[in-house]
Amino acid sequence: QVQLVESGGGLVQPGGSLRLSCAASINIFSINNMGWYRQAPGKERELVAQITSGSRTNYADSVKGRFTISRDNSRDNAKTTVYLQMNSLKPEDTAVYYCHVRRFSYPYDNWGQGTQVTVSS
Repeated sequence: QVQLVESGGGLVQPGGSLRLSCAASINIFSINNMGWYRQAPGKERELVAQITSGSRTNYADSVKGRFTISRDNSRDNAKTTVYLQMNSLKPEDTAVYYCHVRRFSYPYDNWGQGTQVTVSS
């Protein structure tokens, strides 16, 4: 099982910025894609941003132009970290944000514990 450690959530005013990080105990070459999902109260979990093994990125329409996903790996390739830079935050961005890693082998889907992002004045 892949260990995912998330950090960076919190309370921010509308228009502010936050940066989420997710450190995954996995070699970058074992990863199909990595991404961030979010779930607001009473709503289904939705994809926010994703980066593939080929470094292609994909964003939800609601965050395009405001959020940026990126990734790097440790020198020994034992750990891979994915980031989500969130700018121009809106109250509707309020949700629990989950890191997700899809591997090429079983167990395919791995989830972080979630980090709360609250955008409020």
